[in-house]
Formats: sequence, C-alpha cells, structure tokens
Amino acid sequence: MGRYDGKTVVITGGSSGFGLATAQLLVDEGARVLITGRTQATLDSASEQLGPRAIAVRSDAASLPDIDALADRVKIEFGLLDVLFVNAGITRFVAFESTAEDVYDDIFTVNAKGPYFTVQKLAPLMSPGSGVVLTTSVANMKGFPLVSAYAASKAALRSMTRTLASELLPRKIRVNAISPGPIDTGILFKVMSKEAADQTRAEMAADNPMLRFGHPREVAKAVAFLAFDATYTTGAELTVDGGASQL
Repeated sequence: MGRYDGKTVVITGGSSGFGLATAQLLVDEGARVLITGRTQATLDSASEQLGPRAIAVRSDAASLPDIDALADRVKIEFGLLDVLFVNAGITRFVAFESTAEDVYDDIFTVNAKGPYFTVQKLAPLMSPGSGVVLTTSVANMKGFPLVSAYAASKAALRSMTRTLASELLPRKIRVNAISPGPIDTGILFKVMSKEAADQTRAEMAADNPMLRFGHPREVAKAVAFLAFDATYTTGAELTVDGGASQL
C-alpha cells in the first residue's frame, strides 16, 4: 500500500526538473498523476519513466485554450482532483537594460498569467481538503541581477498564493507555495553557454550556506508536504534553498 493510494494529482511543467521528481515521488507512493509540458519528446520520456499511473498531456501553460482543454481532460481522467501543483515556468537571464518587451511579456504570460488561469479552471474540480501548490522562487525576495522580470513574475505568484488562499478557503482548498533556491535541474545549461553555466553554478554553490545545490527530490518532498500533510497551512511559502534566503 502506498501513502498516496487513490490520490489524483496534476503537475504542470511535470516532464522535467522538480516537476518530474515530484511526479515520480507521488507515483511511487500510489498516486495517479497527470503531467503537462510543451515538448512532446520530453513528455514521452517522462511518461516512460513514470509508468502506467502517469498520464502525459501536451499543454502550453501560456495558452488559455490549452488550459481549458486541460481542465476537460482532467475531468475525464480523474473526475475530482486532490492536488494541483502549478509548476510550469520559464527563466531568462537578461540584464535590466537589455530586457525587451517580448521577453518581459513571455515571462509574465507563462509565470503569472498561466498559473492564475490554471488554478481558476481546475479549482472547480478540486475536492474539499485538497491542496494547490504554486512554484515561486527565492528570487522574489532577494535582488539577484539578470532576472528582474523573472523575479517580478514570481513575486506576483507569491501574492496570488495569499489571495487565492483567501478566495478558495470557503471551498476548503488550501493554497501554498514552494520557493526553491539553486536546484540541480540543469536549467542553467539550457539558458547559458556551458562556460557561463559552470561559472554561475560554482558561484551560486559557494554563496549558499550549505555550499551546494539542492536535489530535485528535496523539492518534491516539500511539495508533497504542502499538498497532503500541511492540513492547517494555507497562504504560506516554504523555501527550499539551503538557507540562502534566511541566513
């Protein structure tokens, strides 16, 4: 018997990184999990890894028609939903003076607008006592260079965590946020050259109180706690950052 037998979970941005790690943890403990992503090849790989208790759906977190279609699919597959982990997001490392309007718009559309409407469309399918977890970032509370638009979008999500928690309280739906710091997901190597990524990674690890990057499974455990175990917690943000934002 798994700890989460019979539970139903949706994870946006669940085909890689700590979204995938969270899906793996929950599937291993008996949950049925639907993951989304924009890249079919990545989704196919994740689906093969997760096995028969997982459903992989191609869905763009920035597209309202895709979000509507996702809600319809969730209703067909699960009926009611126990957990919604709104994790899909993008990062751009751009200096403030070089940030173009289209970059700013892309970041806010994926990181703020998408999550807002994802919760709006899927909340009617959530059971009393269920939980929503949003992915923010320690960048929403510290002034890191090169991520001004990204940090602002994550600060918007932090605000949404509080306001949506208040609005969904009458439905007995909890809303909390997970705030990761430097996590070893490989994302730096996707948005930077290898040389720049290696240098940034070394500097970030050296500046961290624990002198290392976190593992995606460490984030997954925190997400599972907020989603299932934190039954007297709503509107909160849990940092998983090696103490970087606290020490």
